[in-house]
Amino acid sequence: MRAQLVAIAASLVLTLGLVGSRTAYAAGAAEEPPDHDWKHTGVFGTFDRSELQRGFQVFQEVCASCHSLDYIAFRNLTEIGFSEDQIKAIAAEYEVEDGPDDEGEMFMRPAKASDYFPAPFANPQAARAANGGAYPPDLSLIVKARNNGLDYLYAVLTGYEEEPPGSFELAEGMNYNRYFPGHQIAMPEPLYEEAVEYADGTEATLEQLAHDVSVFLAWTAEPELEVRKQTGLKVLIFIAIFTALLYIIKRRIWAKLH
Repeated sequence: MRAQLVAIAASLVLTLGLVGSRTAYAAGAAEEPPDHDWKHTGVFGTFDRSELQRGFQVFQEVCASCHSLDYIAFRNLTEIGFSEDQIKAIAAEYEVEDGPDDEGEMFMRPAKASDYFPAPFANPQAARAANGGAYPPDLSLIVKARNNGLDYLYAVLTGYEEEPPGSFELAEGMNYNRYFPGHQIAMPEPLYEEAVEYADGTEATLEQLAHDVSVFLAWTAEPELEVRKQTGLKVLIFIAIFTALLYIIKRRIWAKLH
């Protein structure tokens, strides 16, 4: 069921367009996102919990005002290093709708660890009205919305320019970005130096902010990544040992026959 939901949501994200864009105007091909160094990629790569927690802080303080995180529950944050008490405190900062009560009415209550992150807007129409007609998509699976999505996300977050180059005509209400298709994106530049004061004291450069939130969104898109890698490694080790045992048994059997 979760795999089906993931596939549906990924298709929806692709349809809506990345990070709250309007239609990408055909005004030139976007630059190829440069390769970026990620600790969790590769066969033995794992997520850095410090990066994940900083990325979550960036999401909370910058992204969450417009973007939802529909497929992540507060309790999932244990996987990135938060304690139960910390998660309860984080959840208590949000309100979710519950009910009906004894009178048949829905009501709001503080969120619990078992709740999913509430969306910042009541419905897509409200989201568009608050963002000049652009719809900010859910970010749970945004890294999977296109090939090389992690490098692309980082590139878009760091690819804004105050003025478009040369004679490039920027549509009203749009922003220039080197890496976004058509170079025009509805979302204003979300990150800037010191936009967040990191709880662990890390210097909040634009590159650091973009890196950390990209890692966090890579985790939301595939929280089972480390378990999958560990399982795959165990299977390979088992196959190697099993193959070696079969070879030894074969040698012994054929040695007796000869």
